[in-house]
Amino acid sequence: MNIFRGLPSESEHSPQWLQACALTIGNFDGVHRGHQAMLALLINEAKHRDVPSCVMTFEPHPRDFFAALHQKPELAPARIATTRDKLAELAACGVDHCVVLPFNARLANMPPEAFIQDILVKGLGAKYVLVGDDFRFGAKRAGDYAMLDAAGQAQGFDVARMNSYEVHGLRVSSSAVREALSEGRMQDAAALLGRPYSISGHVVHGRKLGRELGFRTLNQRFPHWKPAASGIFVVQVHGLGDQPLLGVANMGIRPSLDANDVNGGRVLLETHVLDWPEALSQSLPNGEAYGRIVRVDLLHKLHDELKYDSLDALKAGIARDCDDARAWFASMHLQTHRQITRDRI
Repeated sequence: MNIFRGLPSESEHSPQWLQACALTIGNFDGVHRGHQAMLALLINEAKHRDVPSCVMTFEPHPRDFFAALHQKPELAPARIATTRDKLAELAACGVDHCVVLPFNARLANMPPEAFIQDILVKGLGAKYVLVGDDFRFGAKRAGDYAMLDAAGQAQGFDVARMNSYEVHGLRVSSSAVREALSEGRMQDAAALLGRPYSISGHVVHGRKLGRELGFRTLNQRFPHWKPAASGIFVVQVHGLGDQPLLGVANMGIRPSLDANDVNGGRVLLETHVLDWPEALSQSLPNGEAYGRIVRVDLLHKLHDELKYDSLDALKAGIARDCDDARAWFASMHLQTHRQITRDRI
């Protein structure tokens, strides 16, 4: 998938050959099953028109921009996915191009007519535009589907609207995913996403306190200050070998530690692998995973972050979490074994 930071004509290091496309527009936070259905339709329409498929998305999220503008952080939505993970999921869905527009004052104040003319027509040469049933655009959200459809008829591009996607009677949306994650309902989140909820990124250096406590961790930064999920989770780690590694992870700001530590109080995903393979230590440079890109699947929430009064209490708490994670994996293995036995009968 080709990624454009801004319109192709405005991107210094991007190829200039995106002159026509089938386009959809949205934030695509999480790339959930509703998004996936929309992208499948988009790709099919692109093939029929013999043009590439293209997703236009925004960074930061428009609601982040307005929350900062009005100094009301509570208006910012919790972030499901990092930009890295969003782009990876869009690519996995088969999208040809993704345009990441910076959502700034210029875009926020752009009249809907200018958005159509300058971005959709001149900037991307859209031949087909697919939007959701609640799509609004332009300054003060003045543009709607009817305006876009009329513009398409006048300027020669097709416009379509996709209705909501439902699973078991529940409308699939980023808001529903955020709610499931905030409440620790990881199975419900996975049903909405069509996959386990995961976070990927480079393994970075931390305070290295885990070594002192006897629980070494793989640390990944979550670049947004307001993650949709937080707490202690049972996880699987991918990217460090042929098989996933079982672990327990803390997602959050580590309330038991000094906010002025090496990570500056930023959100971290800290994963302790329950049984670190000796062969992995031998295969990694100096036995360390720093700089490697790993994906961590958050499978089950154990509890919210806790503030411990001492390092000894923290160590004991981590040990309990490890025991609980092992028990959860054992119960899942037993359930799988019973299901296989029933299927054979």
